[in-house]
Amino acid sequence: MNSNAFSSFRLNLYMLFVGLSFSVSLSAGTTVAPPDGLPVIGAQVIIEPGQSEEDVELWFRRLSESGMKVCRIRMFEDYMKDTSGQWDFSLFDKAFEAAHRHGIKVFATLFPSAPDNSIGGFKFPVSFRHREGIERYIAEVVSHFKNFPALYSWVLMNEPGTGGYVPDNEYTRYMRHQWQDCHSGGRFSDRRFLVYLNTSYLKWLSEKVLENDNSHELHVNNHQIFENVAEYDFSSWRPFLSTFGASAHPSWHYDYFCRSEYPYAMSANCAIVRSGAGTKPFWVTELQGGNNTYSGMNPFCPTADEIVQWLWTSVVSGARGTIFWSLNSRSEGEEAGEWALLDFQNSPTDRIEAASSVAAVLEDDISLFSDVSPQDNGISLLYSRSSLWTENAVSYNDNILYEGRQSGGVMKSVLEYYEILSECGMTPSLMEIGEYDWTKDNYSGKAIVLANMTSVPKEHWEHLRQFVAMGGSLFVEGLTCFYDENMRSLYSTSFPLSDVFGGTVSEFRCTPGDFTIDVVSRDPSGLVKDKLPVHLWKGYTTPASSCSSNNLILDGADTVGLVNKYGNGKVIWLPSLLGMGARRSGDGAPLARLLARSLPSLFDSNIRLSKHEEDIFMQTAKGRAGKFSVIVNKSHVSRKLRFFVPEYNSSSGKNVGRSSLVFASKCGHLRKGMLFIEPEETVVIRWANH
Repeated sequence: MNSNAFSSFRLNLYMLFVGLSFSVSLSAGTTVAPPDGLPVIGAQVIIEPGQSEEDVELWFRRLSESGMKVCRIRMFEDYMKDTSGQWDFSLFDKAFEAAHRHGIKVFATLFPSAPDNSIGGFKFPVSFRHREGIERYIAEVVSHFKNFPALYSWVLMNEPGTGGYVPDNEYTRYMRHQWQDCHSGGRFSDRRFLVYLNTSYLKWLSEKVLENDNSHELHVNNHQIFENVAEYDFSSWRPFLSTFGASAHPSWHYDYFCRSEYPYAMSANCAIVRSGAGTKPFWVTELQGGNNTYSGMNPFCPTADEIVQWLWTSVVSGARGTIFWSLNSRSEGEEAGEWALLDFQNSPTDRIEAASSVAAVLEDDISLFSDVSPQDNGISLLYSRSSLWTENAVSYNDNILYEGRQSGGVMKSVLEYYEILSECGMTPSLMEIGEYDWTKDNYSGKAIVLANMTSVPKEHWEHLRQFVAMGGSLFVEGLTCFYDENMRSLYSTSFPLSDVFGGTVSEFRCTPGDFTIDVVSRDPSGLVKDKLPVHLWKGYTTPASSCSSNNLILDGADTVGLVNKYGNGKVIWLPSLLGMGARRSGDGAPLARLLARSLPSLFDSNIRLSKHEEDIFMQTAKGRAGKFSVIVNKSHVSRKLRFFVPEYNSSSGKNVGRSSLVFASKCGHLRKGMLFIEPEETVVIRWANH
C-alpha cells in the first residue's frame, strides 16, 4: 500500500467509525464488548471540573470514531468531595454514562487526595490517619461506581515505584519495624524493605477494594521499568492482581535508548511485565500519545509512524490492550495542554488516525490477532534484583567517563542483547532470575543468557547447575558472578560454579574506554572466530585441569573464555563486557554472529531474519489462526530483507512468497520471498502454513 493509498485508507476507516459510533449512540444502554481475546486500543480521558457535558460527550465519541474500546479515568478525590466532606460524584457519573453510550469500557484509577497534590499520586500513606482516609475514599468511590455498566477494572494506584527512595514517616517507620520482625538487616536492607513495602501496600489496597466490589478486575501499572524494576516483586503480586500493566513514556522512561531504538524498548518493557504477570494478562496501561512541552523530562512528540510501531509492538508482545496517555489534555496545573492525541480544538491528529488504522486491521482479522502469545524461541535473558542493587551501591559517581561503571550499566548490557537478538528476528524473553521456571527435568532447546549479571544469588547456583546438566545452553558474559547477593566476591576464593563453567576467572583488567578482542576457538565446531568490541573490562579465565585445549577461547595468547560441556548441556563463557562493547561501538553484528554460532539449534528452529540486520526490529507471535511477524525499519533507507523459515528448509526465501502482508504502513511489499520496506515503516507478515 503506497502512502497516498494508506492516507485514503485511513480516511475511509475514519468515516466508517464515525458511522458506527453514531449507530451506537442511538442505542441507549448498548455496550460494545471487544471480541474475546482481541487486543484493544484506548486512551486516558482527562475529567476535571469546568468541562462541559458537550466536551465529555465529544471525547467519548472521538474514542469510538477511532475504533477505541477502552479508556482510563483518574478518580480524583479532590474533584468529588468538598472542603466540608460532602461527596458529589456527578462529574464522573456523566463520564461513565457517556462511556457506556459509546461502548467504551473504563479503567478507573483510584486517586485519593495527595498530600502534595501531585498529579502522579503518592506511593505510600504518610501516616495511619492518612491511610484511614484512603480507606474511606475507597469505600465511597468503589461502592458508588461498581454498578456502572461501563466499569471494567480498578487500577489500585498510579505507577508504584519511587526510584529506590524510602520515605521516612509514621507509616513507613511502623512497616519497617513489622518487616524487621521477620527479616534480618544486613546489606541492601533498605532495598529489600522497599520491595516489601510496595507489595504490602498494594495488597492492602486490593483487600479494601474487594471489601466493596468483588466483581471487577484489579490492575496496577508500573513505570520507568528499566530503572525501577528492582522494586517490584511481581510474583508476589499475582495472587491479588487480575492483570498487570506498564507505563511507557519515551520522553522520560527510555533514557537507555536513542529514538531509533524505541521499538526495542517497547518490546523489552512488555517482556518484563509479561514475565512478571505469569499466567495473568498484561496491558500497556499508559503509552505516550502526544506532545510533552514542560513536563516529562525531555520534550518529545511521537510521529504517526511511531504510534503505529509502538502499537504493533505491544500487539506482537502479547498485550491485551494499549491505552494512550492521553486523549485530551488537562486544562490547568502540571501537564496542562500536553500529552494529548487530540489537538486544542478536540480534532483528531495524524497520531490518533494512525492508531485507528491499527485498530481497524485488528478488527478485520480477528482470528489471527486473538489470543496472541509471543513466539518462544527458547532464549531467555535473565537479570537479578541484587545486581541492580549492587550496581547502585558501587556507582559512586554517574558523571564518570566509563558507562560500565555508571548506574544502568547492568540493565544496558541485558538490553543490548535484547536489541541484537531482535535484529536477528529472535526476540527473547526477559525476566528476573527468580521468575524463570527451574522445575523442568529437561532443558534441551532452551538457552539462558547472563549478560553482566554482576550478582548471582546463592539460591540460584544449583538452579544454573541443573539447567545445564539437563540439556540447557548457558551463555555468560561480562562481570557475571562477580558477587553473591551480599556483595561477597565469588572469584576471590573457590568459585562455586567452576565445575559448570569449566574453570574460573583469574582477573579482570581494566582498559579505559573501548577496545576489541580478537577471539578464536579451537573447538572443532568453529564456535568463535571474530573481532568483538569490548568496553572497559577484559576477563581472563583459568580453565579447570580437566579442560581440553579445544575448550579454550583465545585472544592471542590470552585465555579469555571457555566452552564447557556439563551433563547434557554446555556453557559458553566470555567474561568481558561484550554487550556494552556492542552498544558503544554501534556494531552488533560480531556479537550476533557469536550468538548464532553458540546457539545454532535455536537459530535454525525459529522463523527469523536470514542474518543480523542493524536497525530492523522483528518479533513473531502466534494467534488463533497462525503465526505473524511485526517488522519495523528504523534505518534511514529502504531495506530488502530475507527470512529463514525452518519449515521451508531454506534461507533463500524460497516459498516465503506464499505468505502475505496483512498490514503495511507505507509501500512495503513481498516479492520473490523478499520483503521491501521503507524507512520508519511497519509491516505485519502472516506466515503460510502456520
